[in-house]
Amino acid sequence: MARKVRLPAEKKIKIVKKYLAGKISVAKIIQKHGILKQTFQGWVRLYQTRGEEGLVPSATNRKYPTEIKIKAVQDYQAGAGSLCDICVKYDISNHSMVQKWIMMYNSHKEFEQPKSGGANYMAKGRETVQEERIEIVIHCISNNKNYIKTSTKSG
Repeated sequence: MARKVRLPAEKKIKIVKKYLAGKISVAKIIQKHGILKQTFQGWVRLYQTRGEEGLVPSATNRKYPTEIKIKAVQDYQAGAGSLCDICVKYDISNHSMVQKWIMMYNSHKEFEQPKSGGANYMAKGRETVQEERIEIVIHCISNNKNYIKTSTKSG
């Protein structure tokens, strides 16, 4: 299995600029740097939509609103463009994200946003007795399994 090549952002930017200036072909780039054609095409797309910042690794994952996910999927299914075109239109970092959303959409799953806002509600537990645990479970089930509401309910 081939080793995954990681190039620093500065190197990626230099390569993309050279390519866009017509100084080097895609074939030479993928051969010289040992990367996939799709990888390089993604670099070019990110550079064209976000500039140099598009090639700098982010410390956190991007979050996309549910409306954008649905619009992107519906546009793709309506033939409004390729996966890459949809990524450019909605500023989506990778076409595999759109593929994942299409699978979720087609299987009628909802695009849920995290309800906790990143908070960890399980971090500060306390000792409970069996009767209290039963009461907690009944409360949770009667509130449509709303774990956040259950965890914030005062005992």
